[in-house]
Amino acid sequence: MLISRVSNHNLYCDRSDGDYRRPASTYLVIIRPASPVATMSGQFSFSFSGEDIEADDQIGTPPGGHPSQQPSISTSAFPVAGKPLLPATSHDVGEMISKLPSKVAFSLLDVDLDGQGSMQLPRRELWDVRVQLMAEEDEGEAEPGLGNHDVKTGVYEGGFKSWESSVDLVKVLASSHPFTPGARKISRIIELGCGTGLPSLALFQWAMSSMASSVSFILADYNPTVLQLVTLPNFILAWAIYHREEEPLLSEAFSSDGELDLTPEILHKFQAFLTTREISLLFFSGAWSPEFVAMITNARNPEGNVGTEQATAILGAETIYSPFALSSFLETILALLQHEKNQSKVAEVLVGAKRLYFGVGGSLDDFVLQARERGAIVEQLREETEGVRRGVVRCALP
Repeated sequence: MLISRVSNHNLYCDRSDGDYRRPASTYLVIIRPASPVATMSGQFSFSFSGEDIEADDQIGTPPGGHPSQQPSISTSAFPVAGKPLLPATSHDVGEMISKLPSKVAFSLLDVDLDGQGSMQLPRRELWDVRVQLMAEEDEGEAEPGLGNHDVKTGVYEGGFKSWESSVDLVKVLASSHPFTPGARKISRIIELGCGTGLPSLALFQWAMSSMASSVSFILADYNPTVLQLVTLPNFILAWAIYHREEEPLLSEAFSSDGELDLTPEILHKFQAFLTTREISLLFFSGAWSPEFVAMITNARNPEGNVGTEQATAILGAETIYSPFALSSFLETILALLQHEKNQSKVAEVLVGAKRLYFGVGGSLDDFVLQARERGAIVEQLREETEGVRRGVVRCALP
């Protein structure tokens, strides 16, 4: 076993007053396996580092880009026999904001946009998430073991970490110059299996910089805990970082060691910004299903920019890593595309994935084949041949 670096800052643990973020005399050490591989049944790794993607390292892949040898495991990532899948659930953003901790630690991920500049995307630190999870486990508020595995079958689908294909999606999105004059107006962004939400965060930042309004971000992950602990905090971080120079209150809320105070005043300003710009954040959790699709399609649409061509962008990164996940994801996106087509709206899906998920069974090639068999038009937009082979494809209905 190895002892992970927890932080260069103060260490925190659970306290009787309920605020896990306040310093305490007890030190917390997070331990991870030296080489993440398949472990007991239902808990497995994609053979990447136990930590998140580092800002100075594109991906945490073993040298040479080849996964380590893994034991044979089930070809289905979920479901688990006898364990029901989480139901489709809508979450109120106001209630989610009320449950945020007093502060969050974060880092910035530098993304090279294929020679067309770069951008920084904020992410709540994985160690900070794990500390909060452990505190909530002690209080019986969280499922034990969340965040300790790349995937915990039927329980946790990897949303606390940022995966390589989400960065690939950011690069593809950047090449289309969204929210710029002459670009197609994107009014709805639906990110399935969003996790840390890097592609949506990039679009959010571009929307802020272009003064775009009337945009709806629909963020969905299997685990509601992921939405609460990383997706929403990352959006608040992106907003706060963008406006920190013009807002003294925000500037003072940032510490020199990479933390942001989430005071009631700051959270109020964040909500006021969303209202003023008519930007909606909608959060959904649970398994992909007809009920899930109905919940998404019934979500409130932006009302501005009437009379202009508006488009729906559906995003998915690392969502097809097993045959079961691939099939569920494909059914979901086809249903969403058909709904948009029936409403005479333009819609497309961007899917980022590995060519093959070793030991699990999913593959980008299988997705392309099955999507075309179902009548979809699929076009490859990007291919990464160094390290673990990955690609990004566009999928639409004729």
